[in-house]
Amino acid sequence: MATPKLTLAVHKLTSCSGCQLAFLNQGTALLDMLEEVEFLHFIEAGIEGPEQAVDVAFVEGSISTPEDLERARALRKNSKLVVTIGACATSGGIQALRNMADGPAWQAAIYARPDFIATLATSTGVAEHIKVDFELWGCPITVEQMRHFLRQLRLGVQPRPEAEKLCMECKRRLQVCVMVTRGAPCLGPVVRTGCGALCPAFGRACYGCFGPSEQPNCDSLANRFAGLGLLPDDIARRFAAIHSHSVPFREQSRRWQSIDVRELDE
Repeated sequence: MATPKLTLAVHKLTSCSGCQLAFLNQGTALLDMLEEVEFLHFIEAGIEGPEQAVDVAFVEGSISTPEDLERARALRKNSKLVVTIGACATSGGIQALRNMADGPAWQAAIYARPDFIATLATSTGVAEHIKVDFELWGCPITVEQMRHFLRQLRLGVQPRPEAEKLCMECKRRLQVCVMVTRGAPCLGPVVRTGCGALCPAFGRACYGCFGPSEQPNCDSLANRFAGLGLLPDDIARRFAAIHSHSVPFREQSRRWQSIDVRELDE
């Protein structure tokens, strides 16, 4: 007897839609995938059914508006499993940078009538508002991540989060450490792998696309950045770039924003 197909929904909140491409960028492999799953809602693929009950709902985007919050609560009720995909859905993403600034002042400086803009006071990850069963980190997530996750579900295996540090990926690929050899401010020691150590492979420092790893020693790494000659504001920006609302990166950003450069000379 054939195993029933998994029913899926892909929901978009406040985001760039980049993580949804992990499904569409498979090319002909998408046809093989459709032998095992059925999309009941996926606007970017032309399938509309936001209120459909599904086995798995993938959610891209942060909760930044009242509409985002309303939709997140509704999809939670209609889904057996909720899986957040990408930086925006897991930690608030780039737009969470406004949590560290005066949002109303920004709006007033840009828009003639900011009172027409309906936003929440903050941009946050989905798990701060509803129960999330699994998280796929990345900016964006990869085809491999998504396929591996679905494969585990189809086999009845409990999906395991990938939280290993990027440095381990570099070592497996026999790549020379850019922080040791070039003095580059690389976030590899505190960031989870998932990209295949792409930036270090080209001699560039990691920017932290895949978010904090397990047990990240951000204090030590930030101090090392200071030793490399980075000013406090540069260090704060390094941790705030993509996952500014994640707890360990937010703490470091705030810590270094509060440091006067003259204190480093004392």
